[in-house]
Amino acid sequence: MAAIGIDVGGTNLRGARVSDAGLILDRVAEKTPSDAKAVVARIIDLVRHLDRPDVAAIGIGVPGRVDAQRRRVLSGGTINLAATELAQNVEQSAGKPVFIDNDGNLALVAESAVGAARGCANVVMFTIGTGIGGAVLLDGRIVRGRTSAGQLGHLTVDANGAICACGRRGCVETTSSGAALGRLIADAGFPAGIGVEQLFALGSAGDLVAARVLESWVRPLRAGIDSAVAAFDPDLVLLGGGLGLSASRALVKTPAVAPWFQCAVMPAQLGDDAGVIGGALSALNGLRSKLNGTPAGIGTRL
Repeated sequence: MAAIGIDVGGTNLRGARVSDAGLILDRVAEKTPSDAKAVVARIIDLVRHLDRPDVAAIGIGVPGRVDAQRRRVLSGGTINLAATELAQNVEQSAGKPVFIDNDGNLALVAESAVGAARGCANVVMFTIGTGIGGAVLLDGRIVRGRTSAGQLGHLTVDANGAICACGRRGCVETTSSGAALGRLIADAGFPAGIGVEQLFALGSAGDLVAARVLESWVRPLRAGIDSAVAAFDPDLVLLGGGLGLSASRALVKTPAVAPWFQCAVMPAQLGDDAGVIGGALSALNGLRSKLNGTPAGIGTRL
């Protein structure tokens, strides 16, 4: 048995057919359209391309706030799918059950099943890409609260900081996301196109401006991580997404200070595959829950 996982990112739209053991059997990827209706249309096309007789369900990861039980997108960040009836439209086209969830939750599902968090019951995960997502695993269960707990990208790290898409000021997404890093690079006067690896190289060579950019990028992230550790006391903090490894590397020079809130911080293992693997595995878990008569997506033990 297999499932299709779809990961809706601010920059890239990814899909994969994944086995129930978490192995990717086929994959597709393209740039994410800027229009929400176009995103839904492209997801439907990707599902058609990936669908095979062994596919039992479809799982879709969406940025922003998601009510997984009611299959509703409540609000979005860089891509807002709240008005699209995403699950219903894809399900009607594919003729197979569709489950949706926050993309950070699905990345953590994947890392817990086949990635860096295997064997850990309590994990906090920040997913760092165009924006910052997050998820929390406590006692082996994804924490959901009323509907959409785990919005770690909206931890406040600067009460007087920039206004965030959520309407608040100084969220860690405004300081330590990929978009924020791009602004820091431009403000420092570096030429267009320079990336984080070049910053590391310049910093290692003694370029103080590059080193300051990296420090400015990850110091607020450290504050967010320490706040999450204080709140949840996890076994492990994972940094995923396209910039998770780079952030983990940069944080070496910005360690936790408070003795009460020390916790191992590691890069996630699955990289950009985490969302599609987690989407597929979550869909299979949701299908089993549905067949067993338990609420899909709520409190499912991994």
